[in-house]
Amino acid sequence: MGEKRVATIILNRNLPEPTNKLCQHLQRYDGDVTDIFVVEAGSDKEKLSKYATWHVNDEETLIQGLRYPRGMNFALYSLYKDDKLDNYDAFFLLTNDTILNPVQTIKPLSEIFDKLPQVGILSPCSKEWGEARLLGEDDVKFFWHIHTTAYFLRREFIKEICDFKAEQYTTFLFDGTNFRGFLAEVELIAKAYANDWTAAITSKVWAEEDESHLLTLHDMIKTEPYDLNIRMYIDEGLEWIHKKYGFKSHWQMQQYVIFLYNDYFKRNPSASTFMLSF
Repeated sequence: MGEKRVATIILNRNLPEPTNKLCQHLQRYDGDVTDIFVVEAGSDKEKLSKYATWHVNDEETLIQGLRYPRGMNFALYSLYKDDKLDNYDAFFLLTNDTILNPVQTIKPLSEIFDKLPQVGILSPCSKEWGEARLLGEDDVKFFWHIHTTAYFLRREFIKEICDFKAEQYTTFLFDGTNFRGFLAEVELIAKAYANDWTAAITSKVWAEEDESHLLTLHDMIKTEPYDLNIRMYIDEGLEWIHKKYGFKSHWQMQQYVIFLYNDYFKRNPSASTFMLSF
């Protein structure tokens, strides 16, 4: 990948300090390879990041925010409308509570994309994930579930999956009708395997989530207390998957993507060395 061929997108809502810190980290360690875009999801004017690119401040967003699916959709759709989507080979989607190690992040991810052209979705592993143990001595494995703290997406994958006929951003890549993003990552991974792309986890790069933001700063973020937010996330999400897929549980949704995952390896047996075993 060439210079500045990656677009990093960071979602913020009223937490400028961690957002600024993350932007500065990326500028220091990856500034030669990435442009940085910050989506302000209904932030108060006095709480904008100094790196803000877009301030989404319609009445609904000021009240509810955007959450991960709509926030990332907004940025990608805006780049598309500005004819900038093709300027980049990959898009690094980050929540502002992501903690990266003080080393290069994007270059190792780009090198994996260069080495493995079938990977459409790539994520740094977390040392808190069970997958960290499953990786063992391997530094890259394909999987059927990856948390959405940090997603590195290939442009060609995005362009194959996105709804370019959408008249607004809410359903451009993620399904924004699933407002809180319950299993949004699973749905995206299902679309990957169904279209002969893979989703991978790597231990060449580590990323952690600072959950203290949701636990202690929910008033500032203007969201529900953590326990209530989790209940609403699950209840609204289960309603969404039942309406869209007819599934009655999250496990049925997981089984759907596992089927597509296994079917991919049946059609592509040469990729089985990257299959994550239990």
